Amino acid sequence: MLEEIPDIVIGRLPIYLRALTNMAVNGEKLTTSSHELGERLGISSAQIRKDLSHFGEFGKQGTGYHINYLIEQLRQILHLDREWPVALIGAGHIGHALASYNGFQHRGFRIAWLFDNDPAKVGQMVGGLPIQPITEMVETLNREKTQMVVLAVPAAAAQEIADQLAQTYIRAILNYAPVHLNVPPHIHVRHNDPVIQMQRMTFYLDTSLAVGSR
Repeated sequence: MLEEIPDIVIGRLPIYLRALTNMAVNGEKLTTSSHELGERLGISSAQIRKDLSHFGEFGKQGTGYHINYLIEQLRQILHLDREWPVALIGAGHIGHALASYNGFQHRGFRIAWLFDNDPAKVGQMVGGLPIQPITEMVETLNREKTQMVVLAVPAAAAQEIADQLAQTYIRAILNYAPVHLNVPPHIHVRHNDPVIQMQRMTFYLDTSLAVGSR
């Protein structure tokens, strides 16, 4: 089924889930509609209905979607009805921030291991986790059958580590390194480069207001 559903559709499901969860936490109402959800997210109601139709029928004509039920269904579709242990590779500034972030666990993830190749950092505690040497990475990930990692290392080291990860159970890499990774087809990579995102947004900026513009 996953091969038949466009990745862009999968990418919108967590956005729907976040909006619905906020509605449930705030206790606003028991039900919502694709129109209301679309207005909150800036997505057309038709697109929301089409996205959800890939996975079944979750609403009723005239009554809309039961918020808590749709949350439960989306969590199951995204396999968030369990907790996923995640390995964090790289204990630099980004790694420190991610290891200390307390927003993962309530959304289905737990940073369980932290690795770095700097001997001076090994043994230090970050976010309640000891920094382990990178030499223990493959053995640890295979022993624990870990499937997801966050890669927060310099670009020069990223591909070498990705090659090592291909020898493990890893199936998903969230890559903060500003470089494309070559990995086997069974490993899904998402790149999180803030510079790329800003470069994308500059398309919409008014160049006449920019400092140094001519």
